[in-house]
Amino acid sequence: MIINKLHSFNSAPSEAIKLQSNLASSVNRIDCLGEINLVAGVDVSIGRQGGVGRAAVVVISYPSLEIVTKSIHEGHVTMPYIPGLLSFRELPLILPALEKLNFEPDLFIVDGQGIAHPRRLGIASHLGLFTGKPTIGCAKSRLYGEHNETGLSVGDSKDLTEGNETIGRVIRTKAGCKPLYISIGHMISLETSVDWVLKLIRGYRLPEPVRKAHLAAGKKTIPT
Repeated sequence: MIINKLHSFNSAPSEAIKLQSNLASSVNRIDCLGEINLVAGVDVSIGRQGGVGRAAVVVISYPSLEIVTKSIHEGHVTMPYIPGLLSFRELPLILPALEKLNFEPDLFIVDGQGIAHPRRLGIASHLGLFTGKPTIGCAKSRLYGEHNETGLSVGDSKDLTEGNETIGRVIRTKAGCKPLYISIGHMISLETSVDWVLKLIRGYRLPEPVRKAHLAAGKKTIPT
């Protein structure tokens, strides 16, 4: 897969913040999807010591949800964990994994934020700009914004807002589990993002592409 080389990742935190602010205006919040046949889940696992990370991209077919291919890349992590700068920590691992793919996914779902971010450029949006593909942010916790409590039934949701702006949707995908935080990544609307996440739920909290990428990143066996 060909990746747009937008910039390097050898940036100090202050420079990375400026870069995010500049790139955020390039994020497309309108649906630009064609036919969706291949959906990729993206996740990264980094050891507690923080030295080495493992990125996993798992591509599944839709609607069968069968695994088509997966790509793994391991490498050293150079950026410490800084809230809001996750993409500078994890994209240097994710992008080489994407370059190994023989298929071009039609849609990406990333374990992380999209525009639900202080500078509206979380890892899903950042990845979308590098790939030029529709991308959804699917985070397990809140980074930014406010919301009311969701109901307890599957599908119950509340808007995630910052001031007068809706930056995401908090949605219950499994009874008895915490909700997910869904936001626009790139080239997709919020409503369509939520719709695709719900289409890909199969009894677990995470949508299948992300769930399988999470397992692969943690070196666990992926169920087919």
